[in-house]
Amino acid sequence: MYKHSYKKRVRYNETDKMGYLYYGNYASLYEIGRVELIRSLGLSYQKMEDELGIMLPVVSLESRFLHPATYDEELDIYTFLDEMPSKIIKFRHEIFNAQKQLINRATVKLFFTDMKENKWISAPPIIKAALEAYFPND
Repeated sequence: MYKHSYKKRVRYNETDKMGYLYYGNYASLYEIGRVELIRSLGLSYQKMEDELGIMLPVVSLESRFLHPATYDEELDIYTFLDEMPSKIIKFRHEIFNAQKQLINRATVKLFFTDMKENKWISAPPIIKAALEAYFPND
């Protein structure tokens, strides 16, 4: 398993009339988690797209809202890879509020796509190499 965390504060423009983080904005938090996890491995989405010709479209997103996040609250976004990616990479997210209360959990699945051929491909070797120490039996 590989785990990464990132802090983010809820901005006013992200809230609804009740002062809660608007439910549609949670997908942005998952994206922040994914991008920062990839960056923590020494890679980037930009490098995958520009140099490797690989993009990662979302194939599914499942989210569970447990408690609201509120304006100006600092959130901890935890992002996990529980298994070595294959053609699909599955991110598990847990978001905690300032009181360390779990407020949201989600799973987002993306697939590796060759941008020229527009076809699914296996996870690139550079990603597998960056993760092999965390998944020694895969």
